[in-house]
Amino acid sequence: MSAPDCLSHAIPTPHALPTSHAPAEDRLAPAPLSLIHDYDETRLSTEQLHQAKRCLLDLLGVAAGATRTPLAAKAARYVTRQHGGDLPLLFTSGTASSSGVALQGGWLIDALDAHDGQVLTKGHAGVALLPGLLALPETRQLSGHAFLALLAYGYEIATRAGIALHAQSPDYHTSGAWNALGVAAVAARLRGFDRETLHHALGIAEFYGPRSQMMRCIDHPTMLKDGSGWGAMTGISAALLAEDGFTGAPALTVTAPEVAALWQDLGQRHYLFEQYFKAYPVCRWAQPAVEAVLSLAGAVAEPDDITRIEIITFHEGKRLHVMHPDTTEQAQYSLPWSVACALGRGSVDVEGVCDALDDDGLKALASKVVIEEDAVFNARFPAERWARARIVLKSGEVLESADHEALGNPDKPLTDAQVLAKYQALAEPVLGDRAARLRDVVMDLESRPVSELLSLLGAPA
Repeated sequence: MSAPDCLSHAIPTPHALPTSHAPAEDRLAPAPLSLIHDYDETRLSTEQLHQAKRCLLDLLGVAAGATRTPLAAKAARYVTRQHGGDLPLLFTSGTASSSGVALQGGWLIDALDAHDGQVLTKGHAGVALLPGLLALPETRQLSGHAFLALLAYGYEIATRAGIALHAQSPDYHTSGAWNALGVAAVAARLRGFDRETLHHALGIAEFYGPRSQMMRCIDHPTMLKDGSGWGAMTGISAALLAEDGFTGAPALTVTAPEVAALWQDLGQRHYLFEQYFKAYPVCRWAQPAVEAVLSLAGAVAEPDDITRIEIITFHEGKRLHVMHPDTTEQAQYSLPWSVACALGRGSVDVEGVCDALDDDGLKALASKVVIEEDAVFNARFPAERWARARIVLKSGEVLESADHEALGNPDKPLTDAQVLAKYQALAEPVLGDRAARLRDVVMDLESRPVSELLSLLGAPA
């Protein structure tokens, strides 16, 4: 698919959003709410449909792969015990309520850090949007086209909410703080809310969304991850509460005058096309370093020939500091381990961040990694994330890479073949032959009922 025209548009930085200079009485009018409520999500171009299917397939592959993590079983146990209901869980045995299905699905996808994201949000939308869609019984009656349209709509709302939150708040919150609004908007659209009820649903989602500090999880990686399980659950809960007349404070990420301009291009600029796809199941901030060392790997005869691996990157990437991870969460948030897997295994895959944590060769390589900051790379963050590598060999030879960004950005996208190969590598070991059937249904979903998709999302045999 050729890159849509919108990809060439300048992307505003999160702290330089245009402000509104309308009279005070006009600023009080919730114009963005009208834009969100009146948006016609069904008018999808061929390119939007295709991108929505790429996002859906990628999310499902990550969800399947994530069933191999310890978090997956814990998530299922919790929601089946505490969120009782009759809706099926994603790729997992058991049932739960709408809030439980959303929580389990968000936790599951977030358990494997391989899902799509967007640079200005410094986070992820799809990880909550797909579980949110699967959490409502009305979804079962949709056409495949309507399902894809709602997913695409969610990306537009959630991404704008994320950019707006970063512009308004000095703290760096996890994705659940803002992707909850995308889930609430999708649920509101699916259940036919009027503008006032939508207003309360968004307000509840923003107020109750997990304002958890992302860098705490970077410094101390645990199963908390990016807050997206809680974001998905909050979005669904907010919609159901608003529908019952529960009132919510205004969602300032939508109604505040200083972010009004961000919402004015809803329907014109499509943030769906500005999501990145990950090539590897580790934090996006580690992936430029992975590309940099992979570019040099062909000149290294044996990993034992390496005496030192210098990674020059941006500050946030340097914070991915765990040298020898004991858990998959630590491995997924470790730049040294990601680099060690790239050099020692030829790539970074699920086995490397889940099952190979006791590998002595990888531990030895990780111990040789030294991370340094670069002022230029710092200045480019978050819109751009860069790294370069310098590998010192026992012979005294020094190999130095060019500056690298991660694969999968909109200006350097994964091809359809690469997205499909990634999906197959994640899903087939878990789903077996069902992985191919699911792939075929997703890639032709606009001409099928969504029930065909849902029938393939049960627990692996």
